[in-house]
Formats: sequence, C-alpha cells, structure tokens
Amino acid sequence: MRIPGRTAVLLLASAVTLAALAALCGCTVRPADPDGKRGLPVRVQVPGSPGTGTAPPTPAAPPTAPIAPPKAPAATPATPAVPAPRVLWSRGDSGPAVRELQARLRQLAWLTAAPTGSYGELTERAVRGFQGRRGLPRTGATDAVTWQRLVAMTRTPGTWELYVMGGQPAGAPDPRCLTGRVLCISKTSRTLRWMVDGRTLSTMAVRFGAQYTPTREGVFRVYWKSRHHVSTLYDSPMPYAMFFSGGQAVHYSYDFAARGYAGGSHGCVNVRDETAIARLFAQVRVGDKVVVHW
Repeated sequence: MRIPGRTAVLLLASAVTLAALAALCGCTVRPADPDGKRGLPVRVQVPGSPGTGTAPPTPAAPPTAPIAPPKAPAATPATPAVPAPRVLWSRGDSGPAVRELQARLRQLAWLTAAPTGSYGELTERAVRGFQGRRGLPRTGATDAVTWQRLVAMTRTPGTWELYVMGGQPAGAPDPRCLTGRVLCISKTSRTLRWMVDGRTLSTMAVRFGAQYTPTREGVFRVYWKSRHHVSTLYDSPMPYAMFFSGGQAVHYSYDFAARGYAGGSHGCVNVRDETAIARLFAQVRVGDKVVVHW
C-alpha cells in the first residue's frame, strides 16, 4: 500500500516520539516482523531504576578505627598500715620514768602500791586496766598513746608522791660529814649516809619527827646503842636504836615500813629497811658523830 508523503512524515515523527517515550519509560518497541506486525513493547531493565530488581551498589563504609579493648580498672592503692605506737616502758623496765608512771596511775587509783621504779605485775595490771577503760589496746605495756592520755589526766607528781616508801637518791653530804665516822642525815632528801673519812659506805631512806615533835638539828654523838629497845614514853618498839640527843635515836620503824611518809616519829630518825639498819647497827660505835642538817 502506498502512503502519501505527508502521512509518512507524520507516522515517522510519531514513531520517533514513541521511541523517545519508551526510552524514558524504560520500554522499547520491537521492530516489525516480516509480516509487518509490531510486537508488544519489551521492558528494558535500567540499572538503578525502580522495580529493576537489582539494588544499586552499596557504597563501601568508610574505614573505622579499630575498637580498643576496655581498660582494666585502675587498682585501688592499698591503705598503708598505721604503725603501732612506740612502747616506752613494759614489764621488766625500771628507773625514774617508771616511778613517775606509777605515781600518776596512783593518782587515778589504778595503782594502790607506792611507786617503786620497777615495772612489775602490779604496774602491768594497772596499765591494762587504764587502757581498757579508755578504749586503747589492753597490752599492759605503756606506749606513747597511753602515756599521753595518762599525762593529760594527771598532774606532775611531787617528790614525796614519787618516793612514798623511800628509795629517793641521797642528798649531798654536809661539809661536817667529810671527816671521821659520821651518820650524815639530810632532812632535805630524807636520807641517811653512813660515811667514813668522806666516803659513803651505805645510804637509806629515813623520816623525822612530826610538827610538834621535830627532830633536832646539829652535830651530836652516839652515846648509847640498844638492839631491842622499847620506848618508855610511848611504849613502842625501837629496834636497833642508836641514841644521839636526849631520847632521840636512829632506829628501825615498823610504821615507816608499813605506811611510808604518811606518818612521822616523835622526834627519832626512823629507818624502814630492817636489813640495812641491822648492818649499820653492827658497824656504828658509841662516840661516832651524828650530823642532822637541811
């Protein structure tokens, strides 16, 4: 069949337009078969277009830094152990510091015995009791903390609190004691020195007369010795008596041995150490000098 020229041009233009629309819509037109028939449109799969069934390639993820393993928690530093307080004195020690410890414990009634200067069982027991009452470790040893607490609760003990039962150091000898055989007796230190030609052979604690019966002071001589003497005025025993002035003598005193400086004599010079005065009695002669001084 012959197609007029204008109609052929229009058909050609329509075919081009349809081809362009098919391309835009993802379709194409199959060419005419030998019989001049056109086939159905064929759908063309455009990569990346909707409904194609093929997903566009996923862009590669940007590289990431490697994940570091979690850090172990820092170890908590151990709390340093608190050092135990330094022990100042314990059982078996002795000296002036122990005597002061005992006197302070005595002020608080933890110790009833007089200070001796020796840290024994009684002192250990008293310290343990004091520590327990204050919430301190009950060791029985006096450490720095125990001592500080005790000092804060007490006052500085006086000389005769420290030496309730004697034991104090002897005072310096009076110049009148430096020649011959002398019983050199100091009221200041409450001691007796037995001296021969300026050399001290022995010392012992003594006590003196009370306020209304004072012991006389001065230089005297031993005029009589009586081993088992009994006072005719007071009917009291005066063993190892060495008389030097009227009825006043140096002698052993049971009361001084029992009560220490809590009591006094009727003017005599009392000695509390029986062994010491027994030895002295054996050495002193009638006529030996006696010096009583401050």
